Amino acid sequence: MSEKDSNFNQNEIKLVHTNKVGGSPFKGVVGWIDNRLPIIRMFKYEYLDFQVPKNLSYLWSLGGILMICLISLIVTGLVLGMHYKPSSAEAFTSVEKIMRDVNYGWLIRYAHINFASFFFIAVYIHIFRGLYYGSYKEPRQLMWLIGIVIFFLMMATAFLGYTLPWGQMSYWGATVITNLFSAVPFVGEAIVTWLWGDYSVGDSTLNRFYVLHWLLAFGILGIVIFHVIALHIVGSNNPSGIEPIDTRDTVSFAPFTTSKDLFAMLIFLLAFVIITMYAPNYLGHPDNYIPADPLITPAHIVPEWYFLPFYAILRAIPDKLMGVIAMISSIAVLGLLPWLDLSKVRSSVFRPIWKQCVFLFVLDFFILMYVGGMPAEGIYVLISRVGTAYWFLFFLVIAPLVSLTEKTLPMPKSIHEYEDWKKQGKIKTLKIF
Repeated sequence: MSEKDSNFNQNEIKLVHTNKVGGSPFKGVVGWIDNRLPIIRMFKYEYLDFQVPKNLSYLWSLGGILMICLISLIVTGLVLGMHYKPSSAEAFTSVEKIMRDVNYGWLIRYAHINFASFFFIAVYIHIFRGLYYGSYKEPRQLMWLIGIVIFFLMMATAFLGYTLPWGQMSYWGATVITNLFSAVPFVGEAIVTWLWGDYSVGDSTLNRFYVLHWLLAFGILGIVIFHVIALHIVGSNNPSGIEPIDTRDTVSFAPFTTSKDLFAMLIFLLAFVIITMYAPNYLGHPDNYIPADPLITPAHIVPEWYFLPFYAILRAIPDKLMGVIAMISSIAVLGLLPWLDLSKVRSSVFRPIWKQCVFLFVLDFFILMYVGGMPAEGIYVLISRVGTAYWFLFFLVIAPLVSLTEKTLPMPKSIHEYEDWKKQGKIKTLKIF
């Protein structure tokens, strides 16, 4: 090697530090652990000391509530899975055995099915809160998109779980929904056969759905972690839609926000306990206590209540393929909202026209939920078509049109000024909002 090359290589040498031990603010055993695995440090910085807007309402407690629901579903599902038999001959009997013979099996199963319903109640409120306060706008678009992915996975996981008891509604629900894939041109029939693992819904289908139910549940847990990471990067939105500018606008997550979240969680769990103990089957369907029978079709096949708005959209379209596309698109279109709503103002508090459109959208959601549970005939079909039309108009027409033409209300320059305006009566909003 020449002297010139040797000098060149010498100049390229840089110090490296592959050992990152150190830097912990803690002492003793805790510091020793934290220096080598900085989880405690991360918890302190990203949760205890994490700065959040001071004006967060109870609607911002839903994130913690959803995490409780998810963990509870996984834990109760794990216990149920120890006794459940994913066989078309034994599935229904094994569920009844859990209810009657396993110690507190009735409680675990009722907790599981009602946590699923409460999970969807919380996530729908979570989504509507995001729509109302513009939580999908810059810089939170990616966090919003991750949330839509989680919602898709929730729908898939809930559907797979609904088939496992192998009652009448489980069996025929699985038959109807899986048959929708036959509408896919050219490969539809092959996809349906692959999903079934046979030429009809049966033992192979149940085995596959049992495995996929577990797989997607843990998949949701993994993607939720990315959702939370994205939140901690961009920070929380707030009812004013204004970004914090100094310490007058924020408080630390603990103890201020945690105390509020804990109170909201207790109220939520109280409602859950009341339903679970006094009306555990209120949100379910009685036909699912009848063993699955391929020879007897129920008079009216309906999915669980949280699927009903999208089921109504599916049935509103006469063509099978277009109905499937409309149903999937009704959720996917949520992901386009950050680029369809062009307004620079986030919160509906300062957007009077958009606020009314969002309220109409929520009303439309409940109307579709109602007609989704009714027979697909007469006036119900007409209502579902009108509701479907408004659903897509809301995203594809109303959102961009209103954002370009709406005259917004005067806005404060900071969160602490927003709070002052509220005290002075300049801003009218419900306290929970």
